[in-house]
Amino acid sequence: MKKQEKTFFVQNLIEELKAAKSVVLVDYSGLNVSSQQELKRRLKEVNAKMIVVKNTLFKLAGKDAKLPKNVLTNTILSGQNALILAAEDPIAPLGVIAKFAEESEVPQLKVGIIEGSFQDKESLNKLSKLPGRDVLLIQTVGVISAPTHGIVGTLQANLQELIYILETKSKRGD
Repeated sequence: MKKQEKTFFVQNLIEELKAAKSVVLVDYSGLNVSSQQELKRRLKEVNAKMIVVKNTLFKLAGKDAKLPKNVLTNTILSGQNALILAAEDPIAPLGVIAKFAEESEVPQLKVGIIEGSFQDKESLNKLSKLPGRDVLLIQTVGVISAPTHGIVGTLQANLQELIYILETKSKRGD
């Protein structure tokens, strides 16, 4: 890349980093081209994308985007790294990466920033096991509405018992 292209690339990357709800750094060494394309296709399904970027360019963009310093260390930025950027659901790409890694053993999660919070490899692995946002919302609504359904059931049972008593009383003619 020429110097002018690098400057343009870094400026675009800064904007993407600022706009992303999650930024995850993965080690993709050992991932062949067809596997990369497959991973990119799966990530696109959850409105995320994978960008292969030179460590020095990511470091420059990360500083300007005000990413946490522990993401930009030389230890983290060693080897072949790719960025996974999510614009909508910050957790969904982690599930995609985890499932893909189970199938092919690459890529490996390194570190990430999920909605502004730094996450290490262990935290990212835990988050990758969570169901998607929609499933979590449905489960939450179910938990919140369960007591209401219990109350309605109890009240209905009492009303049915009252109706039964009144019907029995009216049939007797008392």
